[in-house]
Amino acid sequence: MSLKGYNLQFLKKDIPAGIIIALVSIPISIGYSLVAGLPPVYGLYGSLLPILAYGLITSSPRFVFGVDAAPAALVGGMLYSMGVAFQSDDAIRLVPVITLLTAAWILIARLIGLGKLVRFISSPVMGGFITGICCTIILMQIPKLYGGDSGRGELYELMIHIYNTMVTNVHIPSLILGAGTIAVIMISRKFIPAVPMSAVMMFIGAGITYVMHLESYGVKLLPSVRSGLPSLAIPDLSLLHGNVRTMMLQTLIIAIVIISETLLATNNFALKYDDRIDNNREIIAYAVGNLAGALVGCCPVNGSVSRSNIADQFGVKSQVMSISAAATMMLILLFGTGFIHLLPVPVLTGIVISALISSTEFSLAATLHKVDKTEWKIFYVVMFTVLIFGTIYGVLVGIIMSFVTVIIRASNPPRSRLGYIQEKDQFYPVDRTTGTREIKGALIYRFGGALFFANANTIKEEIDDLVTDDIKAVIIEASGITSIDVTAVERLMILYNKYKERGVKLFLTEHSGNLNDQLRAFGAEQMFKDYAIVPHIYQALKSVGITKPYELGDCEGDICYLPISGSAGSSQIAEFEWAYGDQAEARMEEVANSLADKLITLETVDDEMIREVERNALGSNWSEIDEEKFLDFLEFQLAHLLELGKIDPDKFQRVREKILLYHAKLDSQINDRNSDELDKIIKTRMVREEQFKSRFPAAYHAFAEERARHREILKNKYPEILERIKRLRAEGPDASQPREKPEQDKSSFPVLHELEQFVDGVKDYFHLKN
Repeated sequence: MSLKGYNLQFLKKDIPAGIIIALVSIPISIGYSLVAGLPPVYGLYGSLLPILAYGLITSSPRFVFGVDAAPAALVGGMLYSMGVAFQSDDAIRLVPVITLLTAAWILIARLIGLGKLVRFISSPVMGGFITGICCTIILMQIPKLYGGDSGRGELYELMIHIYNTMVTNVHIPSLILGAGTIAVIMISRKFIPAVPMSAVMMFIGAGITYVMHLESYGVKLLPSVRSGLPSLAIPDLSLLHGNVRTMMLQTLIIAIVIISETLLATNNFALKYDDRIDNNREIIAYAVGNLAGALVGCCPVNGSVSRSNIADQFGVKSQVMSISAAATMMLILLFGTGFIHLLPVPVLTGIVISALISSTEFSLAATLHKVDKTEWKIFYVVMFTVLIFGTIYGVLVGIIMSFVTVIIRASNPPRSRLGYIQEKDQFYPVDRTTGTREIKGALIYRFGGALFFANANTIKEEIDDLVTDDIKAVIIEASGITSIDVTAVERLMILYNKYKERGVKLFLTEHSGNLNDQLRAFGAEQMFKDYAIVPHIYQALKSVGITKPYELGDCEGDICYLPISGSAGSSQIAEFEWAYGDQAEARMEEVANSLADKLITLETVDDEMIREVERNALGSNWSEIDEEKFLDFLEFQLAHLLELGKIDPDKFQRVREKILLYHAKLDSQINDRNSDELDKIIKTRMVREEQFKSRFPAAYHAFAEERARHREILKNKYPEILERIKRLRAEGPDASQPREKPEQDKSSFPVLHELEQFVDGVKDYFHLKN
């Protein structure tokens, strides 16, 4: 910790934050101390000297250190596997040895640079591991909510124990206290997150005991805790006798967990405030913090995300917070331990379970499910490995899967076919950018990442599948190929010679010069002699007689690209589509819904305000066709709000008029640029209207009135466009027009669809009630 340049004004935030952290740490540290097999007071010891040592050394100004779930669970599992009774003298003597060995491993990791291996442990692996540990501890603690004893072992044993305790005895007063504590903390976390409800519930529980004598109702209380500071003692290393291999391996795993979890969390937390973190210094702080823990007899300690978030809510600025927290805990140990024996075990258990629930990473799993199914599977494989087989196997599987993930990603790098946009004179992925069209006679194939033995066949097989009889050139856009090995060069030459015999020339382009050195060294000299290695795509095209203006392929039913006008000022690629891919339309709808909600609160609306929202949310680089689609979404959402009675009809008319005028003007601009494109837009609009009508028939009535008003404006201002619309509507949308993808068809308006389901559910409820 550095106090250089410290602003004394920060004291009014750092000191209260430290006091709150100390109070919150009382029930949580006591709970985790019990999980680790130690008496309650050792959890308080772990929140004194270790947090002070960490605070004085760390480079993080805001992160909190202390007794936490993962190390406590690992220590408890060690004691259970070694047959050591929890809270016994043997446990009190053995746990400091475990903590000391953990500190030694952390220090060794720093000295030999093993901390660098942490970068190979991915967030899904660590998230799955932590979630598995949290779920294990929750299952261990559940029986204590209704008066039973905590469970031990893995998932099967824990479930059997829960079942047996529920069948034999459920103490109702204990269950009310425990479940009520969880409910209060979880609800307050959502509505009043700044209130340290864990500490509040601890004092409420002690107060209820003091007033009502809960022990007389059969509610278990914590044992009395002697007051006074911890005595410092060197752990008895003679206890290693006969258990050296087991303890060395398991403490190494605890050290890996502490380093990886805390480093990852610290760096993620630092990003929020752009704090500079020295990872080497952090590892030393972890080692010293655990050495301090060994001297006071507590279990290994690590960073606490939940308590760091609490400190952040109180505006913490520096590790003066840790000094304040340690001083507060010292006062509690000296003068305030008398209330601890008043704490009901179900209340403490509810506090611990609530903390564990907040430490799980299921939100990460939900995100992974949307964007990366492979990493989502890895998350749950690691989580269930911890639950079913134990934490040690979970760590090993997690590390293995981290490396497997690296191999899988390297062997399956991103690839795409490239097409051409004439207005930009550039090449873009055809599956990512609307209207990008492939050049006839050429296959342009982009490959990203290192090209080596594990993925060499991929490029060969995919190109074989894509090449058709009319292809004269296969162009590999290699700007993303960072390196190539001898096996990949061999496969490349086989592919090159095969297509050469068929009269198709294969090129490698756009790559860096050092890749050429590797190609020559590994035997691709013939490609250089044949001038198949060229700097740019257009040179490869020219060498096979394909010159500008390029003959482009069909759009295959999609609306082809149109340059934008107005605010962007020049032809651009649709930036938001590039950014959001398949989610572009959903994002557009989300922005339209948000804008509609805003418009109904305003007295006046103008064109510039609409354009400003578009630019802020979707980027300035998007086409007039995209804007036309956006206005469709906006008009329908406004009609839906009118149908729901959320907008005054007079205000709706004023807002609608401005949007319709803007929409009509946009139609005219598109028509002036390319009347054929307007035809496609009109037919696509007809398809979209039918989708609106089928999904939201009630709201569609107001929307149809808007469409009629739109045509009235066109009649007065742009009569030729109205005639075209009438003609095309008479013909109807043909089969060549774009259709929604099946998955989009199910939820083209997910927000509105959810709203409709909610409204229908309310209607059904009152109908049944009546």
